[in-house]
Amino acid sequence: MFRTDKTKHDKMKTLIISPTYNEHKNIRNLIEKIMGINKNYHLLIVDDNSPDGTADIVKDLQNSFKNLHLEIRPNKSGLGTAYLFGFEWALKNDYEAIVQIDADLSHDPNDIPRLVAQLQDNDLVIGSRYIQGISVVNWPIRRLILSYGANMYSRLITGMPINDGTGGFKAWRSDLLKSINLKKVKSQGYSFQIEMNFRSWRQDARIKEEPIIFVDRTIGHSKMSKSIMYEAIWMVWRLRIWRTFGWI
Repeated sequence: MFRTDKTKHDKMKTLIISPTYNEHKNIRNLIEKIMGINKNYHLLIVDDNSPDGTADIVKDLQNSFKNLHLEIRPNKSGLGTAYLFGFEWALKNDYEAIVQIDADLSHDPNDIPRLVAQLQDNDLVIGSRYIQGISVVNWPIRRLILSYGANMYSRLITGMPINDGTGGFKAWRSDLLKSINLKKVKSQGYSFQIEMNFRSWRQDARIKEEPIIFVDRTIGHSKMSKSIMYEAIWMVWRLRIWRTFGWI
């Protein structure tokens, strides 16, 4: 447990982080949905210099939303480093609740208040596709089997009691992020989600899986690649070794 006060979730200073690369077809819709939910939410877009003009759309919307922030990185540097930048930015600016969300609208922004509300009694809330059966829409069966199997594999090798260890829709208490040495987190993609969950679990954090419905993107292209999958396969064994020798 990293915090004992009962700050009401709707009073928590909240930052939503969304990394982007070539999401110009989705970004306006995402921003308008999030900023329409709660006027006190802050949103940080971390863009990897998208050649499709994603950042230009964000800049235009900053004229309408004072709580919309943008970081443009010079190169495509990956999901993990984007979130790590966002976490550090959130801690530096004294946010209490930090939310991860995909920019492709596969995560429903309307679920954000529900995840943040669960931070009342938890340190990490995971929007879970697999806590109540399988809650995934529009995935081909091959992708579904791969994802579900990867999560079973992760639980088996690492010992983590988390059903959806690769999911990217999460809410964090800042105190938990402060307790993790973020500079030691090096992984990307699915493995980034697994490693952050593992480090939290090893800190005895209060972790809850909150059921969500994941709807595959209908616009744009997935950033999934073979290198991301291979990294995740090896990462779980690395985490097991770290746990065995007490290195984490």
